[in-house]
Amino acid sequence: MLVRRARTWLPGLLLVTPSIILIGVFVYGMLGWNFRLAMTDKHDEVSEGKFVGLQNFIDIWDQPRWHLSVNHAIVFTIVFVLGALLLGWLLAFLMEKGIRGEGTFRAIYLFPMAISFVATGIVWRWLMNSGTGERAVGLNRLFDWIGLPQWQWFRDPDWGMAAMAIPAIWQMSGYVMALFLAGFRGVPEELREAARVDGCTEWGVYRHVVLPLLRPVTLSALIILGHISLKVFDLIVAVSGKQIITDVPAVFMWVAVFDSHDPAKGATIASYIVLSVAVFVIPYLIWSVRAERRTVRPESGSSRGQRGPSERDHEQERRS
Repeated sequence: MLVRRARTWLPGLLLVTPSIILIGVFVYGMLGWNFRLAMTDKHDEVSEGKFVGLQNFIDIWDQPRWHLSVNHAIVFTIVFVLGALLLGWLLAFLMEKGIRGEGTFRAIYLFPMAISFVATGIVWRWLMNSGTGERAVGLNRLFDWIGLPQWQWFRDPDWGMAAMAIPAIWQMSGYVMALFLAGFRGVPEELREAARVDGCTEWGVYRHVVLPLLRPVTLSALIILGHISLKVFDLIVAVSGKQIITDVPAVFMWVAVFDSHDPAKGATIASYIVLSVAVFVIPYLIWSVRAERRTVRPESGSSRGQRGPSERDHEQERRS
């Protein structure tokens, strides 16, 4: 009996064991090593470093640059997530209406995802050049030609991080569009027709029928965009470099480790980034598990506790 059971689960276990080992060592093992380093006083590359507990996590809040980078990350996250969600939803809404050349438009909207954040940053660094007048290039040259005011873009002390989110919105809105388009196409047409028969306008159909059914898609897109924005690094460096005006925790971490040679501080910043991402991911995983259990339990209960009409008919025939 034990051998038969082993034949069912042993091949699958052997297949996934290498992946489990690699993930355990290079993901969770490295995370554990990072948290351990963050709890030491290893503030140079030579000393051994003694255990200090959570002291580094507390001391970093006394540094003005840390507060500045956190504020920048919050602004970037809000503008990037909301912008990508709204633009992606709008593109999906227009595509869902059934336009000619839909496949071509989908490819065009999804193409930016094939480009790395570094390449995107280099292109948008030229587009968002802060030069004005005769020195204007990129978007400022276009604005000057059509008579709009020219901007400082990412060099603006007030709106620099909001402008920094524009390249990220351009790159990820196509992916969000694909998610929402799949959600739109997954709504049964019978529900829409029933709402129209009840007197709903087209906007009412989307408001009361379609949009509530898109909540899982919206939540998935929110989680994906949120964790991308919290750990953004390559786009920031490619556009503006390691400037204070566009500083975020990931850039501050790089400066702490490779410029200031402070491994403990860099590990502390990295730990905060991991924890902030976990704030998005862990509730989503819990919600997904609970949703699966809610869908599985009624099916299992109905299959085990109820008999279909054919079974009842056969039983009545046997009794008669």
